[in-house]
Amino acid sequence: MGRCALSKACTVFFLIFASVFSFSCKKKIPPRTVNIAIQPSAAFIPLYIARYSNMIENALAPKNVTVVWQDFESGPPMNESLEADLTDIGVIGDVPTVRALSGGADVKLVGIPARGANAYALLASAKNSNFNSFKDMKGKKIATVFGSTGHNFVKKLLEKNGLSFEDIDFINIAASDAERVLKDKSADAVAIWEPNVTRLINKGVAKIVAQGDETDLCGTNGFVVRGKYLADNSDIIFEILNQYAEAAKQLQNLDDRMASKLSLSLNISADQIKSIAQKYDFNIEITDKDIDSLQDTISFLISINNLDNVYYVEKQIDKSYFQKARN
Repeated sequence: MGRCALSKACTVFFLIFASVFSFSCKKKIPPRTVNIAIQPSAAFIPLYIARYSNMIENALAPKNVTVVWQDFESGPPMNESLEADLTDIGVIGDVPTVRALSGGADVKLVGIPARGANAYALLASAKNSNFNSFKDMKGKKIATVFGSTGHNFVKKLLEKNGLSFEDIDFINIAASDAERVLKDKSADAVAIWEPNVTRLINKGVAKIVAQGDETDLCGTNGFVVRGKYLADNSDIIFEILNQYAEAAKQLQNLDDRMASKLSLSLNISADQIKSIAQKYDFNIEITDKDIDSLQDTISFLISINNLDNVYYVEKQIDKSYFQKARN
């Protein structure tokens, strides 16, 4: 065989070997799975955008990670799934967040998906001319979900008015009952959150008599992760937060297809998405104000005998992930 032919044969052999070796190396990346819990709250719009755009799947594909989406109606069953090691990371409101972190649970707070005081409102019936301000609360029937942020909001409004729960008739309801209790007058007002606020107002059922920013309510939500999963898969958690931050940037330029998908998930019209989203700050950073807000939630839950012991949120926070994602 001539020198030229030998050289070509060697080159071909090398290319084949390199290709096979490269393919073999890729196959050796061990498969992993991440279970992401989500719930239909306007506070988590960016995560829905990331989901429907396959942003997280595409970002984690080179790592051979399978993404499993888990749909929950609210935070409490999501926490149960975390405790059972069935969920790896989830987005929840402030009350479920402090519950997830309580009692020395192996759960970490790694980011704040959203905060927004004005996502919470006290709504009275649109036809009730005797209830136009939080100053009209005394002697009224006020409904909300017991132990929720709405409950804490009611407490703050009462205190601002020099009142306590003894001055009202408190009614415990499910969030889905808000429209019914206003219509059948079993409650004079309801403390509720988005997208329920916008939905009830646009339907002509309710009017706003107080908003979250009339108190010191922060409206902090949480990115919570199982501690063991975080320790073993820190790169996956970082990428999820990174893609969440990227998805939040797309809110200003939503196309009709994405707006339609979001409206179906949140049960609001497509043209309401942007107006509701403006009530939130989707910066994933964990600030001192967020920590104070969650600590305040702990104090509130203890005051209504809904949490056993005081603990300090800061001890179960890992700020390194949102700092990397933000940069």
